[in-house]
Amino acid sequence: MNKKAKRRLVVVGGIVVIAMLVIVAIAGGGQAASSLSIGDVLGGGYEGKKVQVSGSVVAGSITAEGSSATFRIAPEDGDASQALTVTYDGALPATFGAGVVAVCTGTVTDGALDAAEMVTKCPSKYESAEGSLTVSGLLEQGDAMVGKDTRVCGYVRGEVASVDADHRFTIESQGAELKVRYDGGLDEGIFDGVAVVVTGSLGEDGVFTASEQPAIDEAVSE
Repeated sequence: MNKKAKRRLVVVGGIVVIAMLVIVAIAGGGQAASSLSIGDVLGGGYEGKKVQVSGSVVAGSITAEGSSATFRIAPEDGDASQALTVTYDGALPATFGAGVVAVCTGTVTDGALDAAEMVTKCPSKYESAEGSLTVSGLLEQGDAMVGKDTRVCGYVRGEVASVDADHRFTIESQGAELKVRYDGGLDEGIFDGVAVVVTGSLGEDGVFTASEQPAIDEAVSE
């Protein structure tokens, strides 16, 4: 083998080694998250590691400031004693809220999960509007309906907001409008123009607070 061939072989070999090092570095940087239970994370040993954890969002645990939200998730079997604190810096989807199953991916920091990604699993709910009041019918009764459990139906008007907003959406029927609050997750099929049935009560401030997940009217569409 002449000198030129040897030199060419050395150069090619060096390129191959460099390419392998780059591939290993990329593979290490994009390491997949380990799928763990809440109990696993709380048990320790995962500090600084990338993990994926799912659990039910604990009612009353959600706080939001600017684009950052903090909440706790507990095992879906209802064992709230193993709640894990999650911080999430991003826009909260309308499907997020108390009782919703949140799948969170991020890094364990000081025993909590600093989530970079989050998806929610909220069961769809359909219900008939039969026997419910229209918005106009509810408001016409005025103070007599404040604090009373009832069902009201109408069409969603405008945007649907996340759980950290003053109210989630507005419904309209028979020319009257009503703001609706709800601290749980909403079905992804609820958006502008969709007919819904909401169970809850009217507050003194004129806002209707839903006591359960608002349902899509199974018999009506616009």
